[in-house]
Amino acid sequence: MPVTHDHSYVEDFAPGANVLPPRAWLDDDSAKLPLTGEWSFRLSPSVADAPGDLKDPDTSGWDTITVPGHWQLSGYGAPAYTNVVYPFPLEPPYVPTDNPTGDYVRTVTIPADWAGSRVVLRFEGVDSRFAVHVNGEFVGWSSGSRLPSEFDLTDLVAPGKEARIAVRVHQWSAGSYVEDQDMWWLSGIFREVNLVALKPTAPTDVFVHASYDLGTGTLKVDSDVAGTVVVPELDLEIPTGVEVTATVEPWSAESPRLYDGVVRTEGGDVRLRIGFRTVEIADGVLTVNGNRVLFNGVNRHEFHPDRGRALTEQDMLDDVLIMKRAGINAVRTSHYPPHPHFLSLCDEYGLYVIDECDLETHGFGYEPEPPKLPNPVMDERFRDDLVERMRRMVQRDKNHASIIIWSLGNECGMGDNLKAMYDAAKEIDSSRPVHYERDTEAEFVDIYSRMYTDPAGCAEIGAGPELYRNLPFILCEYGHAMGNGPGGLLDYREVFDKYPRCQGGFIWEFIDHGIRTTIDGREVYAYGGDFGETIHDGNFVCDGLLFPDRTPSPGMLEYIKVIEPLRIVAGDNGVSITNRYEVLDTEHLTFAYVVEVEGTQVASGELSVPVIAPGETVTVELPAVDASRPETWVTVTASLAAGTSWAEAGHRIAWGQIRLDSPVSVDLPAGGAPADGVAGVDGISVGAVKNARLDVWRAPIDNDTNPGVAAAWREEGLHRVQHRIVSQGERDGAWEVVTRTAPPQLQWGLVSTWRWTAVDGGVVLDLSVVPEGTFPEVLPRLGITFELPKVSQVEWFGTGPNEAYVDTREAAAVGRYSATVAELQTPYVRPQENGHRIDTRWATLDGLRIEALGTLFGLTVRDWTTQALETATHAADLVPGDTTHVTLDIAQTGVGTAACGPALPDRDKLKTAPAKLSVRFTSN
Repeated sequence: MPVTHDHSYVEDFAPGANVLPPRAWLDDDSAKLPLTGEWSFRLSPSVADAPGDLKDPDTSGWDTITVPGHWQLSGYGAPAYTNVVYPFPLEPPYVPTDNPTGDYVRTVTIPADWAGSRVVLRFEGVDSRFAVHVNGEFVGWSSGSRLPSEFDLTDLVAPGKEARIAVRVHQWSAGSYVEDQDMWWLSGIFREVNLVALKPTAPTDVFVHASYDLGTGTLKVDSDVAGTVVVPELDLEIPTGVEVTATVEPWSAESPRLYDGVVRTEGGDVRLRIGFRTVEIADGVLTVNGNRVLFNGVNRHEFHPDRGRALTEQDMLDDVLIMKRAGINAVRTSHYPPHPHFLSLCDEYGLYVIDECDLETHGFGYEPEPPKLPNPVMDERFRDDLVERMRRMVQRDKNHASIIIWSLGNECGMGDNLKAMYDAAKEIDSSRPVHYERDTEAEFVDIYSRMYTDPAGCAEIGAGPELYRNLPFILCEYGHAMGNGPGGLLDYREVFDKYPRCQGGFIWEFIDHGIRTTIDGREVYAYGGDFGETIHDGNFVCDGLLFPDRTPSPGMLEYIKVIEPLRIVAGDNGVSITNRYEVLDTEHLTFAYVVEVEGTQVASGELSVPVIAPGETVTVELPAVDASRPETWVTVTASLAAGTSWAEAGHRIAWGQIRLDSPVSVDLPAGGAPADGVAGVDGISVGAVKNARLDVWRAPIDNDTNPGVAAAWREEGLHRVQHRIVSQGERDGAWEVVTRTAPPQLQWGLVSTWRWTAVDGGVVLDLSVVPEGTFPEVLPRLGITFELPKVSQVEWFGTGPNEAYVDTREAAAVGRYSATVAELQTPYVRPQENGHRIDTRWATLDGLRIEALGTLFGLTVRDWTTQALETATHAADLVPGDTTHVTLDIAQTGVGTAACGPALPDRDKLKTAPAKLSVRFTSN
């Protein structure tokens, strides 16, 4: 077919034209000519403007672009982010006339020794729809951005001769309607392109069937070209298509045992990595090799702050190593199949995978309500494309032991097309269960799934085998990790441990999708709206456990602690250690202890712990320790005894802290002469402490903003309280100041009594706060804030080393820590409340020491005001000044996950009530 100016395929419902049938991704002997690197490139603003010259284009005046890559990240157009809504009108299959269209051209020489082979052009991923021309002839077109497409070029090219490949890529297409995933809209050839020589006598598709039962593996390898299957380690040599058994070690995420094999044929070999494992569902529980699986998982988009979805193999390895070191054991490939190399890494290193189809139609809503159009999963016109997308994923990925569940897609409502996709998956592979969260009544899926259900709702499902066909239950998304959070993860873990049917879940999500760019001369991580989008969802794209540069957030550290595979707590006369692994005992671990008194180490050593089988608990006696001194703590750590493929020897696997002394009440010091105090409308000043005042406001976190909690606080006037001195003077040996803190217009306030008493070397503050009037039910925080001359170093004894709040404190260990003020800040992509260290006993800020007397305080130290933090849009907006701002919290409301999840439980809300704080200020 000659090149024409006909672009009707852009709005065609079909999955493609002249695309070869899907097949497995193989490590074989086929010769390959990689087409990565520089291509000639031009971008037209619309399809209509795209020249009809691909028969023999003159590319001398064109630019060049790197493949793989996205043109928006290469200087052409701009990224755009939406979560739910489509950035174009809903009228499938039509797309805007202004449809950016990129032309890629590259000339290559077909190797002379490819004579007699079938020449195939393979694309691993192109967003969103593309057509291929070779030597001026139309080859075909394809859709399905995160799926492979292959075209047969044999009749269009000649070995030893040049071939000119032209690829026309369209940003929008009918396929865009089913690719409404929560991510940046980015276009182009973003995965590898290869020319492949397929010998007619070589296999092109292989299916490995490898199951396991009680020490015995069953193996059969199907191949489209007959040959011999050889597994040297098992002394196996059998024909393809023949089933055989052997004594094997099973594959699991904890012990990812793989056997090297090969399919040998006259035309070449296919190398195999075989993992023997069986996925079954019995009595409401999903098992792998008979063991219940608890998914300590994450949802993973493919993302890099500079390259978007065009990941390198090193990026993929980095992700896998981060997960393994964190104790994460599972990945949901939200919401499309990942690069196949990532799946090979999951096989090798050990991660359970839910492989999800390239499908989301969230912008249509879940139900067809007039005058809404039917969701594509309900629209017969989309059926062939959707079923083919499922077939392409299953065929490509079927040989990966790590994949234990197929997923139909995400947030598409319900429709007959989904059932057809389910049937297609089962027809190809009946060995794996199929997942789809929006099958809310579990009509045809094999696993019941929800998003963001609160722990009580999860427990109800776990306790009710009559619900949802008694299928295994998972949270395909929970613990929304946007900004400061997620909070309350321990509540979920306790439910998962209690109810076997509740088999864990997948945190949304793994990484913040902040794109590295420059705004006003400053490097920032951009989010929705930063590129001039008129329709966007702001920083909702930054909701990961990792910051864009792949450094862990405090939320990641909290998750690591909650999911760690050992539970180390106080036991009867010792330490209780529970092995929460599924298949591993603790022989690969060493145990050590450290005893500290007020953060100073006084003893340490190895701890003798017997080998603990999976699911078992032992109590180990601790060495004799003098526990008479206050704040005596022992920390027990389990670490790798030897290095692994993913971590060095000594890598910490789990830890626990036990307080050995009995906390006693603190006697307040006797008062002396009144401290000099100067009251003013701006607050109270004592020595270096300036402008001390009551503090009830925090720079709203994402979990305050998105559900409207912060808006309700503003209605209560909490963001703009004013302070009034009611009285001041000497009283009962102290300088007493009474203040009233209240918002304008409203009739409520907080009456505070500040009693400053001089003691040896310093001043004691006794603060009592009493609410009056119709006060708010919940406060963001309650404490005092004051100013100091610029502080360089902070040392504290309390929880650390990272920030911790009332519902994110599992990873906080009691100890003695030191940091600069800059190091105390958490660089959330959108600035917000951060850096709080709960349960601080004492802190020194350069020459000032602050000590809790009785009730502990939460410590926050910054080089900018809360107002500056609240109004900043990016971390680069925060510029340190000459003043350090300190907050000592009596308490603060928890962080939760309400930006996309359940409301904060009452337990973690700071209810307005009378409160007290006593602290001593002294000079070092």
